[in-house]
Order: sequence, then C-alpha cells, then structure tokens
Amino acid sequence: MKILLVSVNASYMHTNIAIRDLKNYADCFFEDRNDRPMIELAEYTINQPIGEVLRSIAFTGSDWILFSTYIWNAEYVCKLLPEIKKLLPDCLLGAGGPEFGYGAKKYLTNIPALDFIIFGEGEITFTQLLEEGLSSAQGKVPELKTIKGLYYRRNDKENDDLEYSGNRACIEKLDDIPFPYPEIVNGQADPDHKIYYYESSRGCPFGCSYCLSSVDKSVRFKSLERTCQELQIFLDHNIKLVKFVDRTYNLNEEHYLGIWEYILKHHNGKTMFHFEIEAEYLSDKALEFLQQIPEGMMQFEMGVQSANKKTLAAINRSTNVEKLAEKITKIPRTIHQHLDLIAGLPYEDLESFGKSFDFVMELRPDALQLGFLKILNGTLMEKYARENGWKWMETPVYETFSTPYMSFNDIAFLKDVEVLTDAFWNKGTFAFTMNYIFRVTSPWGFLCGLLEYGRSKGAFSQARRESYWFELMNDFIQPEKDSSRNGSSGNDSSGNGSLGNRPALDKIIDRSLIYDLLRYDFVRAGKKGNFPAWYKHNYDKDKHRKLLDQAGLLGNSRIGFSITEYEEFDYDVKSDRPEDFKGHWEVLVRYK
Repeated sequence: MKILLVSVNASYMHTNIAIRDLKNYADCFFEDRNDRPMIELAEYTINQPIGEVLRSIAFTGSDWILFSTYIWNAEYVCKLLPEIKKLLPDCLLGAGGPEFGYGAKKYLTNIPALDFIIFGEGEITFTQLLEEGLSSAQGKVPELKTIKGLYYRRNDKENDDLEYSGNRACIEKLDDIPFPYPEIVNGQADPDHKIYYYESSRGCPFGCSYCLSSVDKSVRFKSLERTCQELQIFLDHNIKLVKFVDRTYNLNEEHYLGIWEYILKHHNGKTMFHFEIEAEYLSDKALEFLQQIPEGMMQFEMGVQSANKKTLAAINRSTNVEKLAEKITKIPRTIHQHLDLIAGLPYEDLESFGKSFDFVMELRPDALQLGFLKILNGTLMEKYARENGWKWMETPVYETFSTPYMSFNDIAFLKDVEVLTDAFWNKGTFAFTMNYIFRVTSPWGFLCGLLEYGRSKGAFSQARRESYWFELMNDFIQPEKDSSRNGSSGNDSSGNGSLGNRPALDKIIDRSLIYDLLRYDFVRAGKKGNFPAWYKHNYDKDKHRKLLDQAGLLGNSRIGFSITEYEEFDYDVKSDRPEDFKGHWEVLVRYK
C-alpha cells in the first residue's frame, strides 16, 4: 500500500513538520512488520501551477493521498482534490490540519472527492487508519467509525450524511514522536535556504479568543534531554534557521531555560533559533540569563496585539501592558525582536490603533508585524464576530473587512500603513532616518501624513522598488511649494509635500537633518553606479583616498574604492543624536 502525504507550502523556504511527524510516527510503529506501508512525502508551493503539481501527484500512483491544510493553502488544495480523483479514481483522499479540521463539515459537503478529514493531532489516528487499511481489501478503510478523530461520510446506499467518530486523546509523551527531519541526519538537508520547524511542547494554557491554540489547553513537553539531543542535530549540520512552533515557548522555566542554556553552550556560530514567547511571563532569572546571548543566536516573536486594555480584556489577553513593556525593554538588543499588532479587534478604532502603534514603536522592535484579524472556524472570536456585526471574508484567509469600530476604508487605510511600516521600518533600510523621526514625533502621525502624501502620488497602486521609497520620502520632506532644493526632481506645488498638512511637525523635525540621514541610508544600502536626481553627492576623490588610507584599505586601491563610498554631511549621521552634532562630517561607507 502506497501513501502520499502532501504539503502545499507558502514558499520554497518552508518545510512542513506535520506530514513528517505523521510519516515518522507511523514508520516507527510498522518498523518490524512485513506488510509495512510505503509512505512518501511531497512538498509544493502555492506559487506552482496547479497542472504541474497535479501531474507530479498523479505519477506517484498512490493508494491514499492526504493533505496538510492551513488558511494559506486551503483554496489551492480545494482545486487539486477533484482533479486528483479524476486521474486516480480509486485513490482514498484525506486531509488534516487546522483549516480542514475545524471546517470539516463545510469541506466534506463541498468537495465530493474528499473521503475523510483527520481532526486534531494526527499521528495516532493516521497510524490506526493505516492498520485498518492493511487489513482490508485494496487499502480501503470500511470501518472509519472505529477510529477516533475522523470526519467522514456514512457512505451507505440510502444516506450520505457526515459522521464524526469522536475526539481522540492527545499524545501524552512527545518523546514518542521521532525527530522530524531524518533527511538532515542523512546529509540531504538544505541548511542555508530552508526554514526548519521544531516543537518542544504542544498545547497552550491561554484563551485568546481569536486563536485556535486556545481550544486545546492540554500542555505537554518533550523531555529536556530529548530536546537538546535533537537541537544538536541542527547545530551539527549548520542549519541556518530553526523556528520553534511551540504556541507559547516560555511556559515552564526549567524547560525553556534549559533549552536556552544548551543553545548558548553548544552554539555553532551560525544557527538562528526563533521563539514565540509571552514576554510578560519571562522570569527575572530568564531575563538575567538573556543578557549573555550574543547577536545572531536568537530571535523573539512577541504578540502585543493592542495597547487598549478594554480590547485586550475582550479577547481574553492580559491587560497589564505596562508590565509587558517593562519586560520587553529588559530583553537585550542582541536578540532580534519582532512585535505583533492585530487590526480589527473589539473596541479598537483608528485612534485607538494609532495609540497601540505608537506604544509598540516606543519599544523600538526590529520588526513590527501589522496583522489583520482573521475570524477562524472554531474560535470564540467567530461566535463573537457573528453576534456583534463583524464582516469578513467567508473563505480563507477569513480576513476582517469591517468592524463596529472600523469601516472598510479604515481597514484599507491600515493596509497602506502596513506597506509603509514594512518599507520604512521592518527592512532596516531607512534605520537612521526613521530612528530620528520616530524619536522626535509620533510614528503613527508621521506615517499617516506620509500615507496621505503617497496616496496623492499613486504610491500604493504601482510596483515599488526600494529607490522609489527614497524619492517619495525626499519629496515628502520638502518645504511647502518648494521641492527643488538639493537636486530633488519633485515638482509638486500643491503644498502636499509639507508633511501631510500637519504644520506642527515643522517645529519638531529638522528637514535638513532628515535629508542628510536619508542620503546616508541611501548610500549605505549598497554601492551605487549612479545617483538619482534627488541625491546631492558631495564627492572628493582625494579625501576618499585619504580615508581609505586611514582605514588600511589602500593595499589595493582599485578594490578599496570598489568596496567603499565617500560622502560629506552637515551632521554626524552615525550618532544616536545627530541633531546635537552639526558641522562638517566626512564619512567612509564600507560595503561587505
């Protein structure tokens, strides 16, 4: 019997841990049996043509095909299933994962080609399915009702109603699940271009109303000894990025600190470990330990979601935002910090969201992810949203259109804020410019003004390269009715270039300093063949050579000039407070 476990990932970089856990668990169970089923894995991406994926699956000639489903691949899988049934009519088609699991009745009703859906943890259910299949003719499973954790059709002549076989108990000992990536051990990994996911615990004790993790509060941990043995595999094979999928990593201090201590002691100088944590619950001992972590070893994703306490209470999250902020500020900057906000939550309008935005930016995260509320099947938020006037996409990804507090136009406005936040903050390209601006004025207020100016220029309805954002910012900071200084190519005379009709900002920010910082960010972003019209290049080859000599880079002057740039500024642009150092500054920018 041949079984194919399929994942359609969001990108080539991703790996799917779920299908690996199913295969490895079942392989271990059937290890000593002569009738051991042949289980294969297939991973594709949502960017591949449907026909290409369909042919690849059909050529396997599998008896069973099971899909791992999420909100990002559900639409793609729905298109594949009926076509697979045409090519392999005797093949048993199944699915699992949070999307089909919590929407089982909808998907089984709408997709006749789909035979069953696994609900919840799938390792034991999948293994029992295989055992039943091996004992029945041609790999079919006539008695699905005897296996817990399945949605299926009754499939008798008179009735085709849907059935659920009942809940299955969760796996208690996570050590029973083999290491998910034997290909790494076998030397078949792609250490530099793949993200490898790993779990050291399952379940979540919290009850965030919008999250499916709140449904299962049965928290279980893999043993520390086993976890460290498996982390060593990643370290030994120089895997670049390992992401823990534990829903809240820092639940048990002995467990999570033990893992961090092992990583620090055995680190290979390359592997980055990603953790999703609740910063509010970091102990003093943990915060003290983290001060030892060097740059490039760990990154934290921390959900703030909102700074509005009424909003947080409504979604069953802690309202102690002061304590959260205090803990985050104690995490050393050697650890990459990624903070999240969610738009579309209860009691949050644009004004409230702006305060939440400024609250998060005050913490200066390395990245701020502006997410949009997704009304997921099976969550408490789904019931709340239906009863209180939310409107959202009824198909994946279930994203919110409007709320009683935000109109569709408000949500669209925040979509553009998301674009600007990513371009001007998250990428780090404008780090010196934005650090100054966000220090002297409201990040939310400034980006709102930039957004309105950008809309007047059609910035959000065209393809945008990095150079476009530099030119847009330069035009935006020009004095009202004058965008010709410093070589700018802007010719807007409508007054829209005056910081978004917020004249009070003119008294707070220094336009000439922003221009210097913008030039510095532009030149440090990479060696330029040509400089755009807006950029005033103050170049002196003799001074460039002198700085090269001082830096010890004149051994080969051709190479020295090729890997550096010379520029002059009116401020010390590399200072934390450049406004305090006005004068004449000659800077050598060195490229890697």
